[in-house]
Amino acid sequence: MTGISFVNAAKQHNICKKGADDVYILSVESSCDETSAAVVKNGREVFSNIIASQIDIHKIYGGVVPEIASRKHIECINPVIEEALAGASVTLSDIDAVCVTYGPGLVGSLLVGVSAAKAIAFAENKPLVGVHHIGGHISANYICHKELEPPFICLVVSGGHTNVVEVKDYGKYNIIGRTRDDAAGEAFDKVARTIGLGYPGGSKIDALSKEGDKDSIVFPHGHIEGFPYDFSFSGIKSSVLNYVNGCNMKGEEYNKADIAASFQKAVVDVLVEHTISAAKEYGYTKIAMAGGVACNTSLREEMENACNQAGYRLYYPDPVLCTDNAAMIGAAGYYEYMNGVRHGYDLNAIANLKFE
Repeated sequence: MTGISFVNAAKQHNICKKGADDVYILSVESSCDETSAAVVKNGREVFSNIIASQIDIHKIYGGVVPEIASRKHIECINPVIEEALAGASVTLSDIDAVCVTYGPGLVGSLLVGVSAAKAIAFAENKPLVGVHHIGGHISANYICHKELEPPFICLVVSGGHTNVVEVKDYGKYNIIGRTRDDAAGEAFDKVARTIGLGYPGGSKIDALSKEGDKDSIVFPHGHIEGFPYDFSFSGIKSSVLNYVNGCNMKGEEYNKADIAASFQKAVVDVLVEHTISAAKEYGYTKIAMAGGVACNTSLREEMENACNQAGYRLYYPDPVLCTDNAAMIGAAGYYEYMNGVRHGYDLNAIANLKFE
């Protein structure tokens, strides 16, 4: 498995004797370029969370190549599942249900995980539960914050998604705001490429921005008239590109750190503003964040400041649970399983699966 890093992202637990009411979930995630499997108890306790990352492969191409991603998933899926079971010191007979991401994502990648989960469920006669990827991201908060219960507002912000979500109950969601074009994480990647930082862009811009002046350049804050909680990041992405091209045409030097800091500030300002405004209008005092961009240090700091000023409580997962992983799918899948959700062996991957 050349180019694959293979880690157990779970805190170590001693496996106790399974109680009569305990539910053990084997979960699988393969929506993009991480192959992951986990064993989760009762939706909150993670016994193992194995992640095989392809980042070193795709950075050569400046982004995820779908065909390469799906091929690597095929190589990794069985060893990752075996390692998850071994790391949790359980066997398939101990598992109560098999949960898997079935959308949205790259269809070839999703199919690998869905096929593996269906095969295990069939062979072991275990219930099969398909899980929505965004629901998984939201549920990562339940792992890190055992006290957190719905209802609350959650900002889901990643490379493929930017949503303000009303979490009404476990598995019950209302989309308050969504992006109309690029997701925030996608904008980070494209701006990083524009200023020569490479892929993945989010962490690189976050690090470089600490050396820059966030007020040095004024980039636009995208707003959608009549839809106060929706997002648009295509304008700021174009604005950065125009700024860089303008400097090049004039023979002027530009400061990459200032661009990174100013761009990040414009994005973070909008994310925080929309989330806090939604919480106020809908009457919530608990706010959560989820998704890869929830690792951004500026976003965490500014959201924390805004919540403190408003008297709100803020929750967000550990960084390893912000990025794609199977533990979050196990957490979401547990509540789907307890709500009676079951899927047949005709469960298919849905690349553009709606979130509702």
